[in-house]
Amino acid sequence: MPLSAPERPVLPLWAAVVASAAGGLLLDVAFPSVGWWPMAFPAVALALVSLIGRTAGGALLVGVVFGVAFYLMNVDFTARWVGPLPWVALSVFESLFVAVGALLITLAYRWIPRVLPTRWARLTVLPAIVAGLWTAREEVTGGFPYGGFPWGRVGTSQVGGPLIEVVSWIGTAGLSFLVVGLTAVVIEVVRMTTWRSRAIIVRAGVIPIGAVVVMLVGLAVIPAWQTTPEGDIRVVSVQGNGPAGYFDVRQRGDVLASQFDATEPLFGEEGVDAVVWPEGSVDLDPRDSAVAASALNRVSRSFDAPLVANMVRLEGEEFFNTSFVWVAGEGMTQRYDKRNPVPFGEYVPDRAFYRGIAPDLIDMIGRDYTPGVNPPVFELDGFRAGLAICFDVIYDALVWEGAADGADVYFFQTNNADFRGTDENLQQLAVARLRAIETGRSVVNISTVGTSQVIAPDGTTIDSLPADEPGAMLTDVELRTGLTPAVVAGPWIKAVLEWGSVAALAVVAGVIAAGQRANAKTPAPEGTGVSEPM
Repeated sequence: MPLSAPERPVLPLWAAVVASAAGGLLLDVAFPSVGWWPMAFPAVALALVSLIGRTAGGALLVGVVFGVAFYLMNVDFTARWVGPLPWVALSVFESLFVAVGALLITLAYRWIPRVLPTRWARLTVLPAIVAGLWTAREEVTGGFPYGGFPWGRVGTSQVGGPLIEVVSWIGTAGLSFLVVGLTAVVIEVVRMTTWRSRAIIVRAGVIPIGAVVVMLVGLAVIPAWQTTPEGDIRVVSVQGNGPAGYFDVRQRGDVLASQFDATEPLFGEEGVDAVVWPEGSVDLDPRDSAVAASALNRVSRSFDAPLVANMVRLEGEEFFNTSFVWVAGEGMTQRYDKRNPVPFGEYVPDRAFYRGIAPDLIDMIGRDYTPGVNPPVFELDGFRAGLAICFDVIYDALVWEGAADGADVYFFQTNNADFRGTDENLQQLAVARLRAIETGRSVVNISTVGTSQVIAPDGTTIDSLPADEPGAMLTDVELRTGLTPAVVAGPWIKAVLEWGSVAALAVVAGVIAAGQRANAKTPAPEGTGVSEPM
């Protein structure tokens, strides 16, 4: 099927490239540390306008430029210690997926008006399919390859905005769909009122604009889905600020010592239900080290409460990033192994192949973590805690599984020491806040070095520690039960919005192809001078 532009592009190619680059940069501004959420809308608008009327090559170019401009800014923390190669490689690789998604969006702008030429289809069906294709691209990058990298989703940028309430109803994917869809509607209204008669402003412009305004106002005042309060627990969460970074100079046990020292001022506090330490907080295996076991026993005994900590666990020849429950006198009673180790950070897929490309960088990753298979929930005294270790938190399915398995609260453990001085910890904290609203649960987000916060089910911060300082929080944390629509219907919402849009585009392509075949078989009328082939 030919892909030549059927209508004049909104922007010439050179201007589209500039606009898409500006859009990528603006989208990063919507994320922390700047966190100016309104910029997501003009960013998406620039990306979409740049794709209208493009050829296949033009769409791919515009998509790559948008992706590179966004990712180079958004994931610049990956260059913190190992230089520009991983940063640039990740940004370019993710941008290739953005380019493919841009091509599909260009096809939607090209084909849908041909099959559904009415103004109302332009204002409803077209924006919905465009938004679904954008969200589908986010889903693909979040799962492929090597488990994917669902970082920088448009929905996450809205954590500080009025639309964040709806994430408990439709999830992060639904929020991305909403932002892109609303932007696409406005684009179509502007295009129609600019290029057509003024009468259309009344017939096709005022009603959709009014509908968009009513929708925005309604979504802004819709409360998050209310789960059911089930009392409180008292949690001690500790940020040791020890030498937990990959390149920090330290001796074995130094991180454990820093965690212990930061916890000790609260020893003897009564009514504590759990003590939570971050990822990488125990750098001596307490199963083999009497010193480590003694320290953990003392912490648990001092509060008469279980300690939730984390360590690197070696079983046979396999390494696991393991969170565990330690109870004084009983030892390690439960554990959860990180489901989603970070490729090229915690393990190297196809190591021999990539070592041939960058041996010095690959050899820096001396061990490969094995993905866990055990449930992300700990059964503690009278409540259940859902778990996520560092980048685990950006994977929808894992967080939803914790809620479905009865989690009353979430403990998110992370080690941001390798990213001191970057936006990474704030971006991850934004995801943690989104998860609190999405699931209707309190979240204890505890880091080795910050940013550490306790977040209420409505996303508000109820306790925090300064970054890059040792400290401990003693916080009464609300428990909640019940499941939000986002948790119950999340997979179905994603399937309908994302793959439903891909299927709809495929159907439209089939209709056009069938029409072209029918036209090719129709004989020319007599007297036209066109003879049939022999």
